[in-house]
Amino acid sequence: MEETISLQDLFKTLRKRLWLIVMSTVIAATIAGVISFLVMTPIYQASTQILVNQTERQSEAFTAQDIQTNLQLINTYNVVIKSPAILNKVIEELGLDETAGSLNEKVTVNSEQNSQVVTVTIQDPNQKQAVEIANTIATVFEQEIPQLMNVDNVNILSPAVMPANPSPVKPDPMLNMAIGAVIGLMIGIGIAFLLEYLDTTVKTEDDIEELTGLPVIGMISPIPDSDVNVANVVRTRRRRG
Repeated sequence: MEETISLQDLFKTLRKRLWLIVMSTVIAATIAGVISFLVMTPIYQASTQILVNQTERQSEAFTAQDIQTNLQLINTYNVVIKSPAILNKVIEELGLDETAGSLNEKVTVNSEQNSQVVTVTIQDPNQKQAVEIANTIATVFEQEIPQLMNVDNVNILSPAVMPANPSPVKPDPMLNMAIGAVIGLMIGIGIAFLLEYLDTTVKTEDDIEELTGLPVIGMISPIPDSDVNVANVVRTRRRRG
């Protein structure tokens, strides 16, 4: 019984403060949308793929040691691509006004498990510059890897291209608005229960029972306005009579 009453009180509070919950949800979603569309800088993305060829082997057999060696080599390449030895040359060739550290933050290098393909992804506020950086990194890496590691087994598989209608990868206004709406909903519900907790006024017989600890044995019903008006008319007539 107590759980049923508590559940009823819960929905009663939500229904009572519904306007507050809806308003906070709408306001939070609107703020998130305004920030996404007008404040946050659009970020564009470009990717290029690099193929790491397997080194020549004397035997046709492909052992587990060969697999492990190739994986370690690709992991090493992932680090070399983002190293200052490569990025500084990219900055020099493109004339970028930034450091190797700041450029490093724009570069993401991924490789699928047991795959010889390395994907270099660039995120930049300028779509054209993102494409140029991605392709220049791949070119510089292909040129420098023979000197850095004394191997020549890297080829550009798929260069980055400039799309006809570039669209930013972030921010995602719809996602941000959805997140803002959820946050606003939670804030609204929290404020609703806080206001209900702080409200100490007595409104119902249940409030009286809770405050006094005594059962309510009777209630005085409110007198309708029509009855009050009739009673006043009768009294007036009696006085005149």
